[in-house]
Amino acid sequence: MDNLAGERTLSTEELSDLRKKTEAVSELLRRQLAGHLETIRPLLAPQRVLGKHVRAGQRSEVRGADQAFEELKERYARVASRPFGLPKELLEHPISIEGKLMLHPWEYTHELEEGQSITMTSPVCWVLAYSSGYTPSQLCKAFSSRETRRTEDVRQFVASAVALEILIEKQPEIVSLLRDLRYEVRPETCDGMGDLPMVAIRSCLSSFRPSDEVIQTATRFSGVPAFIELIDVEAVHGLRDPLKERIKEILGDVPA
Repeated sequence: MDNLAGERTLSTEELSDLRKKTEAVSELLRRQLAGHLETIRPLLAPQRVLGKHVRAGQRSEVRGADQAFEELKERYARVASRPFGLPKELLEHPISIEGKLMLHPWEYTHELEEGQSITMTSPVCWVLAYSSGYTPSQLCKAFSSRETRRTEDVRQFVASAVALEILIEKQPEIVSLLRDLRYEVRPETCDGMGDLPMVAIRSCLSSFRPSDEVIQTATRFSGVPAFIELIDVEAVHGLRDPLKERIKEILGDVPA
């Protein structure tokens, strides 16, 4: 996902207070989202679309499972090579995909004017993924440092990401439900993951990136080349209610 946060001027005096508020609000949003996902967890089980093709999957026939598995193999073949270095053929059958859902921070790289690379984290967007031997950040670190990678865990990570994308596509009612709860859900590519789609879940609240000068000052002070975007406090007052907007469309002009 391209960075959707716009840059804004922010004094270093304002930064400390806003960072504390950002952390508190982000944690609230994350806990709420995790609770919603736990409630609908059975709907997000890979067996619902892949059936017997998932290890420990349903023994009874799942309608469309064979077709879904063929789609998984085709999509896996398109993304397996770069940067993952995997064979294009998905030889394992049934495949190992854990049904446990994980929320990971959405991260991207921002280049400062002086050329320094900063890892930016969104406080309002997360990667939804099935549990595997790697998290997205761990795998990106393994690529960048050229450390020895655990091939089987990389394979599971890629296959799981493709499977979740297919599940979301084949169950649009899940996307509609989460949209009604004020979340946007869609597959996006991440920095360092090539063309592999990851399921991104974004809150209705927006965030922004302060100026490079502020980021540079903060990262020099912390000694860590990483920064979290900041909650857009002003946008809180303009939050929209999707249901209210739809009802107003039906009713036409009505008094406020």
